[in-house]
Amino acid sequence: MPVQVKTAHPANVNDTTDYVATLKSRDTAAIMPQVDGIITQIYVHSGQHVAPGTRLIQIDPAKQQAAVKSQEDARAAQEAQVKWAQQNYTRISGLANAGVVSRQDLDQARAALDAAQSQLQALGANVREQQVQLNYYQVVAPRAGIVGDIPVRVGDRVQTTTLLTTVDRPGTLEAYVYIPVEKSAQLKMNLPVELVDASGKRLASSHVSFISPQVDNTTQTVLVKAQVPNNNDALRNAQFIRARVVWGRQQHPVVPVIAVSRIGGLYFAFVAESDSKGGYVVHQKPLQVGEIVGNDYVVLDGIKAGDKVVVTGTQFLIDGIPVVPQETTS
Repeated sequence: MPVQVKTAHPANVNDTTDYVATLKSRDTAAIMPQVDGIITQIYVHSGQHVAPGTRLIQIDPAKQQAAVKSQEDARAAQEAQVKWAQQNYTRISGLANAGVVSRQDLDQARAALDAAQSQLQALGANVREQQVQLNYYQVVAPRAGIVGDIPVRVGDRVQTTTLLTTVDRPGTLEAYVYIPVEKSAQLKMNLPVELVDASGKRLASSHVSFISPQVDNTTQTVLVKAQVPNNNDALRNAQFIRARVVWGRQQHPVVPVIAVSRIGGLYFAFVAESDSKGGYVVHQKPLQVGEIVGNDYVVLDGIKAGDKVVVTGTQFLIDGIPVVPQETTS
């Protein structure tokens, strides 16, 4: 039976492994309040572009305003006390110079003035502290960016551990790839990493920029990071994506896709081999295939370079029948 064959030839192909990676942004700020309270107003909406210092959320400041007012009143009362102590010291000082009062009375007046002034400074510090605390009741954007989801609502009571929203600045992302510990010996800095979609199309290229010195005790994996440029904003923070780690380049034979058949989840191909009579017979060979390069399968095992692989009429072939191979270049 005449069949068309194509000689398997070696090709340089990348030795790669695909892993599920998580994209994380280094330019995302999680906004949480520095005080507890009830939200009275939300000034922004999700997706809004904000500048540094833009008001985001207002927490009810009434209690803190009362505390500031109380401290300011205490400071005002102490200022009056300092003024009286100063006048008293001035009067006692004049009397002491005239010899009317003793030196002890002068020292007591001086000590009372110093104590009053120290108390005034302490109250002034308390007022400034309470005023700073009052500023925390208005949550502002720490940087320019885009407001994320706002899970809280007006009337909600929030604590210092409550996530109010996020402010994301578009830019470089980091791919978190978890490599099984069995492959950790092959890890090295600047190892190429490609981000691909479900169809295998390359979305971005990067390289390993961090290798964790520790193994995750739960998953027995090693964390690897790669910085990913995101100039066209095609990728998103917290997105799951396929990361292809390129371990190196190897030579493997390639065969046309049309020459490979799949039976029961296994791959097979017919190979024309010379027999003892000087002719050719075909044998069905099980294959271990890798990725598809162009229109060819990369064969990891089952076929070697130089084998004549049948590319037509494979549905009519039976293992061991004689054939007449005709070389094709198409």
